[in-house]
Amino acid sequence: MLDLVGNTPMVKIEDPGINLYAKLEGYNLSGSVKDRAANYIIDNLLMNRVINKDTTIIESSSGNFGIALATYCNRKGLRFICVIDINIQKENECILHHLGAEIVKIDIPDENGGYLMNRLKKVSELKKRIENSYWINQYENVLNWESYYNTLGLEICNQITNIDYIFLGVSSGGTITGVSRRVKEHNPKCKVIAVDTEGSVIFGSPPKTRHISGIGSSIIPINLKSAKIDEIMIVNEEDTINMCRYLLRKYGLLIGGSSGAVYTAVRKYFDIHKTVQNPNVVVVFADRGDRYLNTVYNDEWVQKIRTENSKKIQNNGGSNE
Repeated sequence: MLDLVGNTPMVKIEDPGINLYAKLEGYNLSGSVKDRAANYIIDNLLMNRVINKDTTIIESSSGNFGIALATYCNRKGLRFICVIDINIQKENECILHHLGAEIVKIDIPDENGGYLMNRLKKVSELKKRIENSYWINQYENVLNWESYYNTLGLEICNQITNIDYIFLGVSSGGTITGVSRRVKEHNPKCKVIAVDTEGSVIFGSPPKTRHISGIGSSIIPINLKSAKIDEIMIVNEEDTINMCRYLLRKYGLLIGGSSGAVYTAVRKYFDIHKTVQNPNVVVVFADRGDRYLNTVYNDEWVQKIRTENSKKIQNNGGSNE
């Protein structure tokens, strides 16, 4: 089954003015790019005897990384505790449960209005209380970005030999750090474009409520300090939703929210830089869209978000800042 990790397809998307190639990470075993990190980290820790068969693995994740860790901990016979919050998509919680993860759910928001800080506090409590436990800590663990340097980054460079631009979503910082370092070694002239979402604080924007998982963060990942980033694009959730749906209608690609954000950034970037002629552009589509059927692809959910955002703009006197 581990043969299903990595070696994902790269497909060309017909887009006017650019040669656009999409790396489809939803083809990994548990359905996302996070399979690479989970598999790499667990194997590395076991091989170097940092953990053993009796170790309890702990991590904070309400999305793909939690599912990936649950998959590989289950296969290795390791106990896994996943700290989530009430915003988790029902599909993700159900998958975690059936993969054997022990779930701890946080329902009290932190000072930023999100839940990440309180999730991390709970992780710290569990680590102190449970003997022989190990916190993966995807935001700081060097093995996170190393996994992408050694797998995804290498695959991309082998599949597309002359990359002019690569667009990568940012969350824990692992993917963009590992891939950017590998790509820059392969072609120093390649421009790495980091894609974030409004409401994320990663690149200094003010925090606000975010509704789409898989992109952005309410903390600045330590791993990101090692990334090789040339430019940053911040996109909004409305455009992200629209682009997810566009890619499904136009190309039959059912992709996740962060992928819609990345594609939005590509379109906006080359609308601005019209003089760039037929560059080779790579995007990483981090996961499949089946886990977003009740959110990004659900008309009622989308309308609810639009209404909520409209009320906030009105309450701010018409400003959307």
